[in-house]
Amino acid sequence: MSYIGAIDQGTTSTRFMIFNEAGAIVSAAQQEHTQYLPQAGWVEHDPLEILRATESVIKAALASAGLSGKDLSAVGITNQRETTVAWMASSGVPLHNAIVWQDTRSQQILDRITPESASAITYKTGLPLAPYFSASKMSWMLEHSPLVGSAKDQQELLFGTIDSWLVWNLSEENIHVTDVSNASRTLLMNLETLQWDEELLSIFGIPLSSLAQIKSSSEVYGYTSSSGVFGARIPIAGIVGDQHAALLGQLCFNKGESKTTYGTGNFALINTGTEIIRSKKGLLTTLAFQLGGEPAKYALEGSVAVTGSAVQWLRDQLGVIEKSSDIEPLAASVPDNGGVYFVPAFSGLFAPYWRGDARGVIVGLTRAATKAHIARATLEAICYQTHDVIRAMEEETGVTIKVLRVDGGVTQNDLCMQLQADILQTEVSRPVVAETTALGAAYAAGLAIGVWKNTHELLSQWQESHRWSPEVSLEDAQEGLHNWNKAIERTLNWK
Repeated sequence: MSYIGAIDQGTTSTRFMIFNEAGAIVSAAQQEHTQYLPQAGWVEHDPLEILRATESVIKAALASAGLSGKDLSAVGITNQRETTVAWMASSGVPLHNAIVWQDTRSQQILDRITPESASAITYKTGLPLAPYFSASKMSWMLEHSPLVGSAKDQQELLFGTIDSWLVWNLSEENIHVTDVSNASRTLLMNLETLQWDEELLSIFGIPLSSLAQIKSSSEVYGYTSSSGVFGARIPIAGIVGDQHAALLGQLCFNKGESKTTYGTGNFALINTGTEIIRSKKGLLTTLAFQLGGEPAKYALEGSVAVTGSAVQWLRDQLGVIEKSSDIEPLAASVPDNGGVYFVPAFSGLFAPYWRGDARGVIVGLTRAATKAHIARATLEAICYQTHDVIRAMEEETGVTIKVLRVDGGVTQNDLCMQLQADILQTEVSRPVVAETTALGAAYAAGLAIGVWKNTHELLSQWQESHRWSPEVSLEDAQEGLHNWNKAIERTLNWK
């Protein structure tokens, strides 16, 4: 029996999952890390805390399964994308807290970019000019962190997304690599060449020497250190950004196949094959994945910044619930939202609006509104934002999504998934292995070393756990959407 380890480093926690060759979960461990919020709009992580958490969950999952590192055939890595780390090449010491994808501080960098340069950036990368992506975060650190600036002057500076940071620390050779899916989220990689683009580097002032080497999503990059947490030399054989990994985990290998992941944010991707479709509907054109020497596959993506993290906000900032799972019974205690709508635009609005200046609003409050109505409105906000993205995706591609394949932690909330089916008026399907992000990383690593010969061998592994069908009328769904759109207008015009 072959075992594949998958590091799933997310926005709020890190997991290590062990899968067998049938794609079943053998063991898993998870640990949250601190969210640092120094100012309004700023979100940071401690890179060393993430590294320590990664090592901790690896040890815990191996111990739980009764395995050692030597029992693993390979390790794959999937990660929160865009979040950016700077560290010293000689020592590996971080030079600044990681700036998280939700962070908006670098808008000031983007405001200086000329319209001509902005057009070139969007055409070459498929991405809008937004602080969401990595390049402006790097520029901000170069301008505002003396340590980062000094490291650049000494030619000691390394920039990377979280995948690069983990590979650097876990590999015996301190390899500095990333894959095409993560590189495509930086505003620095050319979609056509799959390489760092000199014009883009110049616009953002990023030295090429500081960036990782771009590789495919499935190949042996190097080996873990025998003196490290695994205690063995194991091939590091898969690197895939989290949403792209979920596309692999849902076995969406072909053009027209799609998935939606519900996590801290929500992300819908549809595979467009080898075709680059440049969006006109506020979607992102991105690299889906590249499996070894095969041609790269592209995707359209709709990104929603705040979905599951809105539940955390109710828990941590407002104290409405004690634990995240409490939201389902609280929201189910009322038959509807009582006219309350919540747009959690804490980091602006992403697709299909792309308004960094938008801010969160709760509308429709009356004296009769309770915390249960706000809880239900929070779940509905997850579903309404997803609806907006899916409809834009259908218009862009001409593909009608008849069954929405879903995954991620929020999909364990049955009420939320029923609300999604009602709002979309579409069936919603959850697989047996809902944590497909880690599974996709395992698939990428296993394909690289021959645990699975090809993608066709994997297709039989997908199984459905549950399916939801709409339970409200089209008329009721449309009325809710009308009120949601009014709430969106207030979000966009809050000043």
